[in-house]
Amino acid sequence: MQNTTYQESRFPIVDYENASDAVKEIYDDTKRTLQIPFVLNWFKCQGSNPILLAGNWAKLKATLMQGNVPNVLKQLIIYNVSKKRNCSYCAEAHGIFADSMSNLVNETANFRVTENLDSPMIPESFRTAIKVVTKAALHSNQINDEDFKALSDAGFDESEIQELMAQADLVNMLNTLADVSGIKIDNELMEAQA
Repeated sequence: MQNTTYQESRFPIVDYENASDAVKEIYDDTKRTLQIPFVLNWFKCQGSNPILLAGNWAKLKATLMQGNVPNVLKQLIIYNVSKKRNCSYCAEAHGIFADSMSNLVNETANFRVTENLDSPMIPESFRTAIKVVTKAALHSNQINDEDFKALSDAGFDESEIQELMAQADLVNMLNTLADVSGIKIDNELMEAQA
């Protein structure tokens, strides 16, 4: 068994130095893809289970980091759902990522996109997507044809609507794992935000 610590988590937190070669390879890919110099606690709490980590990273990478829907919109959806669900780790982490891209939404000085989700400063298409996908994540059985029409009317094509709805599934996985593991927000993220 690897040398691990339980830094305020119900699962072992496997730091990079203590990770197996297979886990280090995934950790390296997360850092490269997310363009950050450290491994997030969300991944480290899965480091003792390389198969689970590989599967969850593949899903997150394909759903959040690839596709035609802007990453900032995906981050905002995950932030909004996480906040409504009281998943503090995901709300904090995805809020930081979204705020770091605020200038892609509106170039107003000191604009923080997470503080303005209902503002006309955010494109109507983004506000519609955040509303509909949040509904899908929290109440999937209530999604109807009008919701799909609203996304289409907002300018999203069929492929983009599928991509948006995949965020509902992704955020449920992210929130569940963060909440059940009990992980705390990464010090490195908090320092980057300051």
